[in-house]
Amino acid sequence: MQFDNKSPGKDISEDDLKSKFPLASKKDPSHKTKFSVAGVEFGGKNIPVMAGPNMVESRDFILKTAEKIKSIGAHFLRGGAFKPLTFPYRSEKYYETREEGIGWLKEVKKEVGIPIITEVMEERFIDLVADTSDILQIGTRNMQNFPFLTACAKTMKPIMLKRHYGASLRDWLGAAEYILVEGNNKLILCERGVSVPHTHRSTSRFLIDLQVVPALQEISHLPIVVDPSHATFWRPWVSPMTLASIAAGADGIMLEVHPDPKNSAVDPLQPLDFQNFEELMSNMKKTANSIDRAI
Repeated sequence: MQFDNKSPGKDISEDDLKSKFPLASKKDPSHKTKFSVAGVEFGGKNIPVMAGPNMVESRDFILKTAEKIKSIGAHFLRGGAFKPLTFPYRSEKYYETREEGIGWLKEVKKEVGIPIITEVMEERFIDLVADTSDILQIGTRNMQNFPFLTACAKTMKPIMLKRHYGASLRDWLGAAEYILVEGNNKLILCERGVSVPHTHRSTSRFLIDLQVVPALQEISHLPIVVDPSHATFWRPWVSPMTLASIAAGADGIMLEVHPDPKNSAVDPLQPLDFQNFEELMSNMKKTANSIDRAI
């Protein structure tokens, strides 16, 4: 494919690349950002895997889960302590563990020896989360909270910026620029599904946009991760869409994994159990090898 930044796309102009998000834009075909987090490289041949539960439900739960996903081959533990739940109501089953959950993640990092990625939602908690998490996750609903992006960027911690489900590629790269302009170049973009009229199942809220992977890689040097769990919202679809994401060129995969998915505190329809995850990891390695990459 010939590199052509004079006609990059329907919603992105040549002027955008030069003046709206010049730091996020690719300068030539070989321009690709690579960096390591806790010894794991992003943007290279290897495809990092981030796996774990949507909610850090208890201390023992997250310790045992971390040990298992590490033994299966995950590079990072993902787990939410602060969750942007769609509705304000909480219950005995549907809850957040917040500061206490961050404390448990800190224990896991020390005792299990696995790097952490978790979401930060509010500026007042940035320092708390940054003290534990190896990567700050900025969720879809905060993608265009520009003062918050700036505050996170100033920590100089690696950041994963999730695409909002209604955002164009132009919007997403504009948000990325707010982080890059602060001099924080360890930025990962994450596709996690877009809002469309039809999603093939009544419980599926979004549709995974795999086309955005090569589209982004045409015009940007930033590594892109795909989250098939949140994008599909349906366990049987997670494995095939994970393999499709790798085939499409994703630079990383984020998966929701839970020891007992049906009893997950949050979003029980999408997590893989440990056996599912182990089987998928085996198939992910085969798929990666087929395109001269590795897991």
